[in-house]
Parts: sequence; C-alpha cells; structure tokens
Amino acid sequence: MNALDIPAITSTVVIMTPFLLAAIGGAFSAISGLLNIALEGLMLNAAFFAIVFTNLTGSLFLGILGAIVTTLLLTALFATVSFKFKANIFICGLATNFLAIALSIVLANAFYGVTGSIQFPGMPRLVPINIPILENIPILGNILSGHNAIVYVSWLLLVVAAVVINRTPFGMRLRAVGINEKAATAIGINAKRIQFTALLISGFTCALGGAVLSLTLGAFVPNVTSGRGWIALVIVYLGRMKPLGILIGSVVFGFVDYISNNLQATSNIPSGLLLSLPFFATVAALTLYSIIEMTMSKRGLLKK
Repeated sequence: MNALDIPAITSTVVIMTPFLLAAIGGAFSAISGLLNIALEGLMLNAAFFAIVFTNLTGSLFLGILGAIVTTLLLTALFATVSFKFKANIFICGLATNFLAIALSIVLANAFYGVTGSIQFPGMPRLVPINIPILENIPILGNILSGHNAIVYVSWLLLVVAAVVINRTPFGMRLRAVGINEKAATAIGINAKRIQFTALLISGFTCALGGAVLSLTLGAFVPNVTSGRGWIALVIVYLGRMKPLGILIGSVVFGFVDYISNNLQATSNIPSGLLLSLPFFATVAALTLYSIIEMTMSKRGLLKK
C-alpha cells in the first residue's frame, strides 16, 4: 500500500458511519413496508440536540442520550400523525425534515441568539480510541483502531440488526408485515405496532448518526447532515435491505465522500462540483441498480 491508502481507509471508516447508522434504521422501516424519508431530518435533529445537551451537562454520554431522547420523541410524533390520524407517511416524512430544519434555527436563536453555527469552547468532543494490540497490526490496525465510540457502536448495531432481522420472532413478524400487511394482521400480528417500533429503531440509529456528525466536529452547523439521510435511504434499497449490502453501500458512499473532500483541498475543480460528487454517485448507482434489476427480472434471475 502507498502512503495515501492508510488515511483513505481510516477516513472512509469515519465518514461512512452516519450513512451506516441511518441506513440500519432505514432498513428496519423499509422491511416493515414503510418508506421512511425522514432520516435526514431525524439526523439533523440529533446533531443539534447533541451539541445542546453536551454543552448543558458537560457530558458526552448525556449529550448523546439527550439527542436520542429528543429524536425518538420526534420520530414518535411523526409515526403517531401518520398512523393515528391516517396522514400520508410520505408527507409526514417531508414535514419532519422541514420541522427539524426550522426547529434548529428557532431554538438556536432562542437559546443562543444565533441562527448559524453553534460552538462552545472547551466542550467535550468525540475522540479516537486506540485499541491495544489491534492498533499495532499493519493495515488492519488502521481499520479497527483509532475511531470514536460511536463508530464501534455502529459496527455492533449492524451485527445486532442482522441477528434481529433474520433470527428473532420480531424479525420474522417485521418481514411478514412488509410482505403482506393484511395477511400478517389476519394471523394475529399487530402490524401497526411492528411498523411503529421499526420507525423508532430508525429514530434511534439516526440519533447516533446525527450525534457523531456534530460531536466529532465539536459544533452544530446548519445543514450539517448535507443529504446523508437521503443517501442512506438509497443505500437501504441498493443493499436490498440486507445488513451486508448496507455495509458495502456505506463503504462505497463513504469513500466517494472522502474523495470529494480530498479533492477540494488538492485540486482546482470548483468546490460546488466536488460537493455534489456523492449525489452524482447516488444517481449513477440508482441508474445502474435499476438497469441490473430490470435485466435480471426479464431473465427470471431476480429473487423477490
């Protein structure tokens, strides 16, 4: 490996974490038959409140906990409006995204008298953790060691998600509801409860994804999520809602984001074009996916 490969690997692992976390939660809601387009707003909400609660308490743990609680409340509101009041879930998701943006602006102005970035000198930040023994292994040490706690939690959650979806009664009910909600209800499964739980799971993982963005940076910046929630939704479907597919998709988009960031500092390409590189990659991936899926479907090779 050349000298540039190690930073590329390390940076990709860090950058992919918000994608991975949001996509894990998005997979649960997608498997249950719901398109949760509120991932972006849920992450943004968590990014804001992670900074607010960390500053208030001086504790990273309490800051992350505050981000989780507030994001779960927002998710519950979103789900309740959709289920109880029969509102279109797509519209509710869009409204949640807009609400998160507005809420961060209004509360930043009310709490701190600003509408832009929020940063507090001396506030705790997520820092890399070096794991003894592992950090000394060539190449592998740079992948497995030297990341913050939420990065490691994301790996654990991916494994837990795989077990829950494929090996537990809840996972079986989740898949049954997604395949045929009416049939699942007919055999005694409370479909709405399963879907509500799936949305809460997506809220939890998005809370961690948003928190890692702002607490690594040590500040809240408007639009800090920069479309990561939308890309995570694409990863869910490109990965066919499977944990391994989601991991691969997150690595790919994390690497594209790394290239975009790296080129901004080393090339004369307009920054606006480089910032849009992950979105070009998203469109290209979706197009390629659609072509492959259509071809496989025509040849009878696609497994539903």
